[in-house]
Amino acid sequence: MTTAAVVGSGPNGLAAAITLATAGLRVTVLEAASTPGGGTRSGEATVPGVLHDECSGFHPLAVDNAFTRAFDLSRHGLRWAWPEVQYAHPLDGGRGAAVWRSVEETAAALGEDGAAYRRTFGPLDARFDAIAEEFLQPVAHVPRHPVALARFGLGAALPATALARRWRGEPARALWAGVAAHAFRPLGTVASSAIGLALGTAAHHHGWPVALGGSRSIARAMLALLAELGGRVETGVRVTSVAQCEADVVLLDTSPADAVRILGDRLPPRVRRSYLRYRHGPGAFQVAFAVRGGVPWTYEPARLAGTVHIGGSLAEIADAERAVWRGRAVERPFVLVGQQHLADPGRSAGDVHPVDVYAHVPAGYDGDATEAITAQVERFAPGFRDRVVARSVRTTRAIAGHNPNFVGGDITTGANTARQLLFRPRAVADPYATGVPGVYLCSAATPPGAGTHGLCGHHAARSALADLARRR
Repeated sequence: MTTAAVVGSGPNGLAAAITLATAGLRVTVLEAASTPGGGTRSGEATVPGVLHDECSGFHPLAVDNAFTRAFDLSRHGLRWAWPEVQYAHPLDGGRGAAVWRSVEETAAALGEDGAAYRRTFGPLDARFDAIAEEFLQPVAHVPRHPVALARFGLGAALPATALARRWRGEPARALWAGVAAHAFRPLGTVASSAIGLALGTAAHHHGWPVALGGSRSIARAMLALLAELGGRVETGVRVTSVAQCEADVVLLDTSPADAVRILGDRLPPRVRRSYLRYRHGPGAFQVAFAVRGGVPWTYEPARLAGTVHIGGSLAEIADAERAVWRGRAVERPFVLVGQQHLADPGRSAGDVHPVDVYAHVPAGYDGDATEAITAQVERFAPGFRDRVVARSVRTTRAIAGHNPNFVGGDITTGANTARQLLFRPRAVADPYATGVPGVYLCSAATPPGAGTHGLCGHHAARSALADLARRR
């Protein structure tokens, strides 16, 4: 029987393992940590009974894609739940804007900017299945839906600040800035609209759901399916050389730099150079809060929102993201607040709720952003400080230590520059191939990039299977 080893048990590593095991390979997953799951781990970080997601919290691209259609994780207990409001963006003075599942409902709440919002997201929502099929795979393919892809691409290629000119009012422009800022890059750069358009449209088409019981439920379902297929997972095993794997096929759910260390002299020089040139983005600074009574947002829809983007106006967010990209911390950083308990009340303990927050900070930031984060939340939710029962902090160094793929605290496993959006980790026909026969990269450093969707691993495994078939 053909054997396979997968290094790393994040969602991409597990998706790769499941895809290979389904094809009849005997699969072993090797995980350095004591608990599998990578970015889909959850725990009681603050007080007993209050469940926090350690990294990924919302999963707009995981509900319906090539991997989740091929493998029914609901058979192993995975259930999704949605907040009433998908995301919100409060502004000073109790103003703000929000996104509901319905494009029409969202547009209606934007007043004079509603028509422009409808023109932007309505056509994309109507064609999202076709569009997502195209961008959730490597760029080097023959499009099945070229017209839909072209319509998406016209907007995606724009700087986010340029696309923002479609709206006049500050609430709509800030709402757009908040979702565009998920790219972790300056909003004035080419193609900085791509991730915002993808995530914004997904909020209407699939919503931004949470996994009932925490994101760990995703890993549990994948592990159960893998075990059913005969695969196994070994934890506490740190792979430093590919020689440890002893398998016919090896998939690396690692950063490109770790792939260089693991493959050593076996890696062709041109690939080594590409991997070492691979660029990582800014970092995240995380704070898990246990909050009695929830966050008292002055903008009412934020009290119903799974995700709340904090950063003020478009101009403020653009300035903050530009500074962070250049390595400078700011007093008022862009902050994302996760209120998963609104969709999944079982994560709370009575009236004490988990609130998972992170701020964009420079890569490898060694300062303490706890007060800056707290002040930003307090700015739009006066009285928040008084409701905090406990908190747990994770610095960029702690994030990278907890998950080595997140170099310098980069939770997206790679800078979303225009080049790396199109070609990651290098510009080749098969981005998963390492140049070492039988060895493939399957982390979020490969297409289609970050997001708990499993597609990087699924596509890499399919590449490996295709190579096996050619060799037989």
